[in-house]
Amino acid sequence: MSEGHGYGKTILFGEHFVVYGRPAIASALGSKTTARVERIRAKDYELVDNRPETPNYKKEKFEEQKKSLENIFKAMNIDPKKNPLRITFGGDLKAASGVGASAASCAALARALNQEFELGLNDEKINEIAYEGEKGYHGTPSGIDNTAAVFGGLIWFVKNSEGGPNTMDRLNLKKPVEIVLGNTGITSSTTEVVGDVKKAKEENPEKFERIFDEYNKLVNAAKSSLLKFDLKKTGELMDKNHELLQEIGVSCDELELLVNTARESGAFGAKLTGTGRGGLMIALTPGGELQNRVAEAIEGESFSALKTRIGV
Repeated sequence: MSEGHGYGKTILFGEHFVVYGRPAIASALGSKTTARVERIRAKDYELVDNRPETPNYKKEKFEEQKKSLENIFKAMNIDPKKNPLRITFGGDLKAASGVGASAASCAALARALNQEFELGLNDEKINEIAYEGEKGYHGTPSGIDNTAAVFGGLIWFVKNSEGGPNTMDRLNLKKPVEIVLGNTGITSSTTEVVGDVKKAKEENPEKFERIFDEYNKLVNAAKSSLLKFDLKKTGELMDKNHELLQEIGVSCDELELLVNTARESGAFGAKLTGTGRGGLMIALTPGGELQNRVAEAIEGESFSALKTRIGV
């Protein structure tokens, strides 16, 4: 029997823009998914998914999950029919849109299989395999989720549009910072939303070029503010990033309510995180007192809130 883990993630800056080669800043969360694999007598693998979840998340993602597992087996040259396994997912990361749940599970499983079959793979190779697993969920993923899931920490990420190695630089945050993730309870389809953004960009290239130019300035300013540990400025830039995401059409009424509730409760900044049109909102809430206040306000609006930290 062998075990592995993968960190949850949140995107601080760059949802959707990262797909088009613009930089993004992501952070691992203090929550993670675990995977345990054990040899069994059977004709194929068995899956036991014990992760906590947004209602119906695992059911809605089941077919994508099956494809993801197939991709991982193929990438690691493991035939589950010849080597039947029971795969058990667990951990304290709630499976939901926006926290890198699929990437965390891919990283966890790749690590567990690597240990069980004594393959001797390093983290760079584990990351490549987790990316192959992510294709089962997202078609052509950016690569940022699996990178955060495998390596942890705070990451400056640029996707190589030419197909070469992606840029991944560690950003050293002075210390971990408290955040609140507000959950809309809506499971969104990354493939569908990314496709809609692509279509809108093709129909109005001048508008999107302006938005992309604004975003480039914003994300570089955000990198600087994080390295200086200027959290007030970082929060202001998160608010501006959310405005750009509104412009490209990936917010929704539930996200807007969560963002406004967090800001009114004192959050330094708040924005949607992840795919959008559901999923999660992130609020920057340094210190336990502010974190608790924002979480309670979100729960007061009948949404669930996760209190965790970035830069872990």
